[in-house]
Amino acid sequence: MYARTGFITAVYKINRSLTRLKPTSISPSTRPLIWKHLYSTAASNSDVNRVHVAVNDDRVSRISSSIRVIQDFPKPGIMFHDITTMLLDPVAFKHTIDLFVERYKEKNISVVAGIEARGFIFGPPIALAIGAKFVPMRKPNKLPGAVISEEYSLEYGTDIMEMHVGAVQAGERALIIDDLIATGGTLAAAIKLLERVGANIVECACAVELRDLKGQDRLGDKPLFVLVSST
Repeated sequence: MYARTGFITAVYKINRSLTRLKPTSISPSTRPLIWKHLYSTAASNSDVNRVHVAVNDDRVSRISSSIRVIQDFPKPGIMFHDITTMLLDPVAFKHTIDLFVERYKEKNISVVAGIEARGFIFGPPIALAIGAKFVPMRKPNKLPGAVISEEYSLEYGTDIMEMHVGAVQAGERALIIDDLIATGGTLAAAIKLLERVGANIVECACAVELRDLKGQDRLGDKPLFVLVSST
């Protein structure tokens, strides 16, 4: 949730390659941030297939403008991207869920794994809409049953992620959801946990990406889909 200050761009992203389009005409005087719509691209071995994904969708601008950035939180020098203001806007929140559901409803996903804590906000409504189960990926000592654990690094230290044993079966197709990707450590830990039980990771999905922190580099070959990207 942390980044240097910069313009925020509305973006749909699959894997690593992005092709820029011209920015939409939005006056800086009427918005605190300037949005740009992008192409989404998908890489498969040496082939790159460009996929148009709601490039001029007004819903993305509504989502983008509902996310605020707070300086020096939780410590000096940090720019905190706060999605709670998006939750105060029922239209923006619904747009966010709808865009994810539209993307994943035909992908035969049986598991939506939500990362504590804000992944719990987006994960359950997406899971219900696409007919999948929701599996919480929690901090230590929060789950009552037998768990498997994975330690990972954060922007400001280390933590441990846990998942109930038996929650996910080998061969299940999983979507991992969180509110934001920064350095990628949390998503990488979730990937490792799910792969340890034999799940197939379809994609990781976040509402916000802090692009300059290059978190996707830690996801290996797993694709990432985001709605808003901040430099």
